[in-house]
Amino acid sequence: MVRRRYDQRVLTLVEVRGEARDFEQAKAEFALQGWPVVEEFGRGEGPSAGVLTPDPRSRLYWVEIRFFGARGGRTERAAGWRVRGLAKAAVLEMYVRRTRLVDPDRELLEEYRSHTTAHRRDPRRATGRRARALEGWGHYDTGSVALGTPSEARRLARMPTPGGGAAGADLDVRMSPRRGLRRIELPREEELTRRLAVLIGWSLGMACAVVFLKEAVGPARWLWIAVGCACLARALLVATRFYEAGGRLFGFSCGCLTALLFLVLAYWAPGWTPAQLLLCAGMAVTPVGIWLLVRQWTTWSEWLTATVPLAVTLATGLVVASGSVLHGLYGDGLDLTQEELDVPGLWQVAAGLKLITYLALGLLGPALWGIAKHLHLAFTRPGEYLNAIIYVLLYVLVLASLAGLAADNAARAVARTKAAAEQRREAPPYFGVRPEWVCVRPTVPTAELNSEGGLVDPRRPYLSFGTAGDTVLLWNTDTGAPLKQRSDQVRLEPAKDPARPCP
Repeated sequence: MVRRRYDQRVLTLVEVRGEARDFEQAKAEFALQGWPVVEEFGRGEGPSAGVLTPDPRSRLYWVEIRFFGARGGRTERAAGWRVRGLAKAAVLEMYVRRTRLVDPDRELLEEYRSHTTAHRRDPRRATGRRARALEGWGHYDTGSVALGTPSEARRLARMPTPGGGAAGADLDVRMSPRRGLRRIELPREEELTRRLAVLIGWSLGMACAVVFLKEAVGPARWLWIAVGCACLARALLVATRFYEAGGRLFGFSCGCLTALLFLVLAYWAPGWTPAQLLLCAGMAVTPVGIWLLVRQWTTWSEWLTATVPLAVTLATGLVVASGSVLHGLYGDGLDLTQEELDVPGLWQVAAGLKLITYLALGLLGPALWGIAKHLHLAFTRPGEYLNAIIYVLLYVLVLASLAGLAADNAARAVARTKAAAEQRREAPPYFGVRPEWVCVRPTVPTAELNSEGGLVDPRRPYLSFGTAGDTVLLWNTDTGAPLKQRSDQVRLEPAKDPARPCP
């Protein structure tokens, strides 16, 4: 029998109304979903006697609903959503009357290592500093490990083993790690993971606020200071409540160290800007959200929800790779065509890969949907009519943002190039396009020059974008437009200093 995967188990009291055939169909539907029926009884009978009024056309089932998602305040409601979705799909009259979360979280038992006591003068007591130190360093360890309370671990270490292993009366145990010295009681395994994730999340939020603070000006700085302080306070509060009992000061210290580490990385890490931070956050969230969405595939509609955007993104990426969109946008900002820029094929591929990294963020919409489903947000519940509309709007919004990213990338490159031309300094390259300062030497009389976009002045340096066919492409700062000159009428020489006239 193949075990169905799930994250949560919620014991749900489901009331089914109808005839006997409806009751049988309901049980069959529960079995198809992999939800075991723990108990069934008539309404007003068994445990419901004196609780609900008797009704022969109604029957109650304790069903264990199993599904994916996080554990939290919405988990039990999410179980009810799935029952209501099943009722619509099976055309049955079902009602969720009560839910109770099944908590299978595992206890974190303390680990103890056993060691011999034959070296002691009195085997019942560890006397002498040297004996205690050697035992603490593991010098007398037997290699056996026991888990539980100290007394349980000691008895387990001395318990006989299968195969004729004798009981070891000369064995004792030591804690590993030595956490018991602080009298700290750990939470259960999954709860510990959740608290750790919350602590890191708030610390990361503080670090993001610091990055935005470095770029902010005016009143916005106070806003980001308030956000950072709020995240820090919340992180330290979580740290003090990290353990079930004891360890408040130790947890607070760990929270301070964690916050300090994130603060150092955010404040002194070179090159981090808010735009880069948002881009990295999107690229980190996308695979996580897609994984959460994919692992919840149970119906064709959910399968299409993730695969259609993926197919669109891959298809668009292939189209983009066949031509340089970024070069086209860059040339359009300079009133030049892509053919006139004459970009090598390798650099066109590099620009295409850059744009594909933006298009990869097109999966951010499905990723956010997967995270919302994992957290059981209300608008993702099965059977919600607005699901498709909200999802499409979210995906369109993400794609529009991606188009804006690509246009902004080229626009910023164009602005840097124009600023370099105005200030007569070296212009930055852009995916194989390397503007260079040149002096233009006419090889024919000035009156015979055949140019478009202005007249060539041999005394001033020009920013050149190279030669396209028989045309030299120059930038005319007087008109803010390209100056195109026939290449057989001029000779280009590198300008030694663009800030000075050509000799």
